[in-house]
Amino acid sequence: MAAVAIFTLGSLVCGLAVSMDTLIAARVLQALGGGGIMVSIFSINADLFEARERARYQSYSSLALMASGAVGPVLGGTLSDLFGWRSIFLVNLPIGILVLAGLAVLLPYRKPHRRPKIDYAGAILLAGAVASVVLWADSAQIFGSLVATESLVVVAFGLLCALGWIAVERRVAEPVVPLSLFSHRTINLMLVISLVSGAIGIGSVNYVALFLQTTTGLTPTFAGLLFIAMTGGIAAGSLWAGRRISKSGLYKPYSIASTAVGVVSLAIFSQIQAGTPVAVIAAVMLLHGIGIGIGQQVPVLGVQNAAARDDVGAATGTVTLARMSGAAIAISIYGAIIGSGLSHLTNQIPGVADFQQLTPQMLGALPEASRAAVAEAYAGAFFPLFLTASGIVAIGLVAALMLKNVRLPVAGKGK
Repeated sequence: MAAVAIFTLGSLVCGLAVSMDTLIAARVLQALGGGGIMVSIFSINADLFEARERARYQSYSSLALMASGAVGPVLGGTLSDLFGWRSIFLVNLPIGILVLAGLAVLLPYRKPHRRPKIDYAGAILLAGAVASVVLWADSAQIFGSLVATESLVVVAFGLLCALGWIAVERRVAEPVVPLSLFSHRTINLMLVISLVSGAIGIGSVNYVALFLQTTTGLTPTFAGLLFIAMTGGIAAGSLWAGRRISKSGLYKPYSIASTAVGVVSLAIFSQIQAGTPVAVIAAVMLLHGIGIGIGQQVPVLGVQNAAARDDVGAATGTVTLARMSGAAIAISIYGAIIGSGLSHLTNQIPGVADFQQLTPQMLGALPEASRAAVAEAYAGAFFPLFLTASGIVAIGLVAALMLKNVRLPVAGKGK
C-alpha cells in the first residue's frame, strides 16, 4: 500500500510539474513507488500460494505486467494527443486510489513477528552501480565514445558503487540482496534469463513501434493497433504456460520454448523490409508475443523455489531488478544501434535534415519518394538491432538449457 501511495503521489507531482527538473524529480519519486509495486506483486504471490498453485497466479500477474507494457505506449499516445501530456500521469490518480481501496479491503493483513532492518546503504550503492551501467551504455551518444574520459569516469563510479555494495552486503544483518543467492546455480541462471526477458519483453517494445511507423508508413494509432497481436500472444502464452506449469510442476521446458521462439521471431523481424504486408508483420508480432508469454513467470518461480524461505522477498526483488536493468541497458544499446545506422544519412534524403527530429507527422508530410527512402533507411538500421536482440535471446536460451529440470513441490511436501 505504501508503494502504491508513493507511485500515485509521484504521478500527481508529475502531472503538475512546472519544469523539466520538477518532472525528473517527480519521476524519481514515481519510480520508487513503482519499484516497490513490482517486487510486492510477486512477493505477495509467494506469501499467499504454494509453489505449484503460485505458477497459475504468477501467470496472471506476468500477463498484466507485459500486456500493460505493450498497451501503455499506445494508450499514453492517445491520451497525450487528446488531453495533453499531463494526462498520462494524472490518469494514475483514480487508478491508484481504487487499488489502495482494493488492497485495504481484499488483501489479508499478516503482521510480521519482527521489524525488518532495511539495508538503505546497500540499496543506494546497488542503484548507483546499475545506473552507471545504463549511463555507460548510452555514453557513445552522450559523450561521443564508450571510452571517452567522461565515460570512463562513469565506469569508475559504477565499480566503486559495486565494490561498496559488496562490502556493505557482507556485514549488514539483512542485506537488500543476500550474496548467498549468487552461490546457487539455478538462481544465477534465472537472473541471466530475467535480464534477457527485460531486454526483449520490455526493452524492444518502443523500438518495434518505431519500426512499424517508419517502415510501414502507418500512423502511430494504427501502428499501436498492431500491438494487439503481440498482446494477444503474450496473454495466450502466459495463461497456457501458467496452467501447464501448475499442473506438471516443470518450468524448464517453458523457459527453453520461450527463448527459442524469441530467437526465431527476432531473426524474422531482421528480414522484414519496407513494404512487407502488414498481415505478415502482425503474424510475427503474434509469434513474438507468444514466446514472451510462455516464459514470463519462469524466472520468478524458479528463484522463489530455489531461495531459502527468509530470502524469498530479496530474491524476488533481485529478479525484478535484473529484468528492469535488462530493459534499461537494452534500450540504450538499441538506441545506439539505430543512431549509428542513421548517422551517415543526414541531408541525403530530400526534405529530411535530421533523422533524430523526424516525427510521424513530418514523415507523413514528405513526398512519396522521400518516405520510401526513409523507410528503406530505417529498415537497414533495424537489421542489426533485431539481429542483436536475437543474439541476446540466444544467451537466455543457453541459460535455459543449463537449468536443472526441477519439479515444483505440491502443497505441504516442501521443496
